[in-house]
Order: sequence, then structure tokens, then C-alpha cells
Amino acid sequence: MPRHPTKKRALGALNVITCLLIASAVLRFATEVAPAMANEAVEDVAAPPVRAVATGETQTLLAALQAREQRLTERETQLQNRMQALRSAEAQLEEKLAALLQAEATLSATIARADTAAETDLAQLTTVYENMKPKEAADLFAQMPPQFAAGFLGLMRPDAAALIMTELEPEIAYSFSVVLAGRNADVPSDAPLTNP
Repeated sequence: MPRHPTKKRALGALNVITCLLIASAVLRFATEVAPAMANEAVEDVAAPPVRAVATGETQTLLAALQAREQRLTERETQLQNRMQALRSAEAQLEEKLAALLQAEATLSATIARADTAAETDLAQLTTVYENMKPKEAADLFAQMPPQFAAGFLGLMRPDAAALIMTELEPEIAYSFSVVLAGRNADVPSDAPLTNP
């Protein structure tokens, strides 16, 4: 019986496709599965010696890591102790600073009271001198040092000071006048003098 050329061609194409599929499977097996199996076989063969060698090195490494961990723990404890000491010192400094600020405030208040009391005392004494008879006050002022007496004369009302100055001897009155005139001579002047 004669064969049909169409069937022969169809079987030939089918054989070619089958061969290609088999070749593809062989290639995949060779490139993917075979290396993986080879690696697994090598790991199984090489694993026991590596573990035996690694055990000694692991012990040494483990000991070194434990020693380092102990040093780090000691260092951390030292740092914590140091931080606690610093916090304590900072608290003490804050307490001392607060005490210093309180002492400064108390001292400032005391100085202010003393200044006020001194000014009040001077004002009262000046009032006493102003109310004295000019002759009696002049006798008293004649006994005082010029700077001291001139200070009181500068605080007095001008009319009372004038009455006392008229009762003084001319040399003493002159010395008081010199002190009064020179009291503010050393005070700096910021504004330039202008002629009116």
C-alpha cells in the first residue's frame, strides 16, 4: 500500500517537536537540577570536617564574644554610675545656685534698706540743722571737716544754708564753698556745652 505524503509529513513534524521537547528537558536538567544536586552532594561530603574545624574556632570566638560582652557590661555599669554621679553633682550645683541667688536677693534687699535708712537719717539730720538757730548751727559746722559739712549744706534748703554760712568765719565759709563748687566737677558730661 502506498503511503500518503501528508501523513508522512505530519509524523515527521511530530517527531521533530518531540525531539525538541526532549532536548529542552535535558538542557533544563543539565543547567538547573544537576548543579543543585551536585551542590547538595558536596555539602553532605564536606559538612562533617567543616563542623569539626569550626567547633574549635567557635569556642574561641564564643569566648572572645563573652569577654567583650563582659567588658561592655562593665563599661555600661561605669557609665551609669558616672551619669548618676553627674546628676547628683548637677542637683547639688542647682541647690547651691539657688542658695546663692537667695543670698544675693537678701543682700540686695539689705543694702537697699541700709541705703534708704542712711538717706532717711541724712534727711532727718539735715532737717534738724535747718531748724537750728543759724549761730548754733554755724558753731557746730565750724567743728566739722569741710567735706562733711559741705555735704549737709548741699542738702539743705538754700535759705537755711545761707543763714548758717553768714554766721561762719570767712575762711571756713570759703572752704565749704570750694567743696560745694567742686563736688560735681569730675562728673563727665555727654552733651557738648552750647552758648545760648
